[in-house]
Amino acid sequence: MTSVTTVPTDGSGTSVAPLPRWPQEEIWLPDRSLAVRVSALEAPTEGDHGREPGLLVHGLGGSSENWTDLMGLLGDRLDSVAPDLSGFGDSPPPRDGDYSLAGHARGMASLLAKRFPGRAAHVFGNSLGGAVAVHLAATRPDLVASLTLISPALPDLLLQRTNAHLPVVAIPGVGESLVGRYLKLDATVRTQATIDSCYADNSRLHPDRLAETIAEVRRRDALPYATDAFLSSLRGLIASYVQTGPNRPWRLAERVSCPVLLIYGRADKLVNSRAAHRATRHFPDARIVMFTDSGHVSQMEHPGRVARAWRELLMPRVATVA
Repeated sequence: MTSVTTVPTDGSGTSVAPLPRWPQEEIWLPDRSLAVRVSALEAPTEGDHGREPGLLVHGLGGSSENWTDLMGLLGDRLDSVAPDLSGFGDSPPPRDGDYSLAGHARGMASLLAKRFPGRAAHVFGNSLGGAVAVHLAATRPDLVASLTLISPALPDLLLQRTNAHLPVVAIPGVGESLVGRYLKLDATVRTQATIDSCYADNSRLHPDRLAETIAEVRRRDALPYATDAFLSSLRGLIASYVQTGPNRPWRLAERVSCPVLLIYGRADKLVNSRAAHRATRHFPDARIVMFTDSGHVSQMEHPGRVARAWRELLMPRVATVA
């Protein structure tokens, strides 16, 4: 069952100060340790059955801080954890060095099993994190109650001018050289370039959030493994596009049994929003929302609309299935 909803956006800038960063914990797992931000709210009141588990997975080059505002907006319903994927943010590389989609998904499965034992979580994924979330939902359905994918990086033949360079960057040797040259640019210039490519309207990024992002870029520049984590994860993603067999991404999508919400932005420069049509043919139970004026990171550019879509379009379906 598939439904498609188009949501107009008004193009207005951000006027409300962003939420502060959520508290961070370090969680030790069998093959890695993960830095995880937690939506630490007040304890449930008497008669409150508590919040449901939530997992939010960021995209390539991102971090757990990409989810700060959405975590706050869903805090009444979800006890959320937003990890830094291995090699990103404050998480060190995985001990097995596996940056494939399957490798990242194993880390997410271990995190859910430890943090929420015996409970299924509402999983959100953006870009690379969306591809990881699909792998997780298909291979560990016991851990996933619902799936919300925001501009998921799933195989698409519709290359755009703004993402055509990524296969070149993934070439061994070439990628290291190109990234090395790119890192010589000032962190402010690189941050602005990323924002310009990810937002439909970069004025929606609050100045405080911009300052946080620039500081994060400078901090990561000093990490010896940051380039390897980025390139290895990119190569793992692109390798999945040409993968054969039952674990190629669109085959995995066909195995996802939980309700799915897919969110795309018409102004996305990295994931072509027309990929939504293909998604309708593969996910068995999907709702699709198209934001007319949103880029690649709708959870950051329009967190209120993402939260509303989740509440209004996905959660009634989850309740019906349950």
